[in-house]
Amino acid sequence: MLATFRRIEDVPPGFGPTALTIGNFDGVHVGHARILREVVEAARQNGSTPAALTFDPHPTRVLAPERAPKLLTSLSQRLALFERAGLEAALVLPFTPDVARLSPEEFVRNILVKALGARLVVVGGNFRFGHRQAGTVETLEGLGRDLGFAVRIVAPVSCRGGLASSSRVRHLIVEGGVARAGRLLGRPFALEGRVVSGHGIGSRQTVPTLNLAPDTEVIPARGVYVTCAEDADSARRWPAVTNVGIRPTFGGTDLSIETYLLRPLEGPDPVKLRLGFWRRLRDEKKFDSPEALRRQILHDVARAETFFRRLSAAHPVKEIVL
Repeated sequence: MLATFRRIEDVPPGFGPTALTIGNFDGVHVGHARILREVVEAARQNGSTPAALTFDPHPTRVLAPERAPKLLTSLSQRLALFERAGLEAALVLPFTPDVARLSPEEFVRNILVKALGARLVVVGGNFRFGHRQAGTVETLEGLGRDLGFAVRIVAPVSCRGGLASSSRVRHLIVEGGVARAGRLLGRPFALEGRVVSGHGIGSRQTVPTLNLAPDTEVIPARGVYVTCAEDADSARRWPAVTNVGIRPTFGGTDLSIETYLLRPLEGPDPVKLRLGFWRRLRDEKKFDSPEALRRQILHDVARAETFFRRLSAAHPVKEIVL
């Protein structure tokens, strides 16, 4: 269980010692995963607590909101991925103008050392911190020598001809490249959110679907995708086909995310759904009639079934649906 602290004041007195990493970790991609593994392994070796310091909101939303990126993961997703990686604690520091004004030394002394008991800090080579990002990894190493903690620098991870980064993942997803994005993430890109009422047209004229109101901000490009759907409350899982689009056959204008389950629902409708995007099948298009759309959906389903058969031949079922 991940112990989560929402303010510095919530961290128990004398907390630590910790092996600690610091960052926004949006997406928790394979580069982030390497840093988290270093933290967990180091903590196991020296008997400390593996922990992360992250921020909410994203610092750019405070410092330069016009440049703030749309986020790949909600805070709850980020924390769940921390726990899956083996971390035992996380401080979600509210990023405020006061925090932004902390000098590098104040940030390290008051938060990393005094509050979190850092004995090892693991970061990437481009890590910057403190007022106007004045602190560098060299600054951090110097403060570590003065204040009694070690610093470990993790090299960036190359994947598919480029470095793994949140911005690269973000670009791929909004272009519809969910398979390539999944390789950078080390898992399928996922949307989470509430299941909401649709227009009722699909259940009458094409196929019944579950409609998602996502919590996350980055949405795949309009189109049809092979997905895995998971009930966030019960962990029931289904292979699925998902349409991201405006429903042009029915004259729609608002973006919707509609998922057709390839297996029976069997039980109550999910309240909250998690959708993992495996592969893009096609663009969204306007059909001449609902019947023509229904025939295309059945063709999409057949292609998705073929995809899952091939995937299950190469991987255990648990790996497929997560």
